[in-house]
Amino acid sequence: MGVKLTKDSIDLGIVVSDGPKALAFYRDTLGFEHVADTSMAGGGTMHRLMCGTSLIKVISGSNPAAEAAPGGIAGAFGYRYWTISVSNIAEVIEACAKGGYKVAVGVREIRPGVTIAIVEDPDGNWVEFLQAS
Repeated sequence: MGVKLTKDSIDLGIVVSDGPKALAFYRDTLGFEHVADTSMAGGGTMHRLMCGTSLIKVISGSNPAAEAAPGGIAGAFGYRYWTISVSNIAEVIEACAKGGYKVAVGVREIRPGVTIAIVEDPDGNWVEFLQAS
């Protein structure tokens, strides 16, 4: 059967411990377009940001029951990182490093013509950047 997509991208929800710090990373450093803020029924705010055609929902003030395990890919089962394809990986990683964000994996070629780097957001979530030549 399979899914019948109505959009060529995904929406991703990220629950964060500090809304202003998360917005400084996703909106200000990475340049995602802020489109709206929405109050959530159970408390908190959803900050809606666009990354291309993907909607990134940064949720703050929701008081989750537990924190995610740190350590990126090897830290635990479950969703551990997400990938953004870019054409300016060195510039993005430099801006993140200058902003004080931890570069978990520096810029490196993982196979001919494909370069990656991984940065931690303020909560330690991994964001991978991929550049293909």
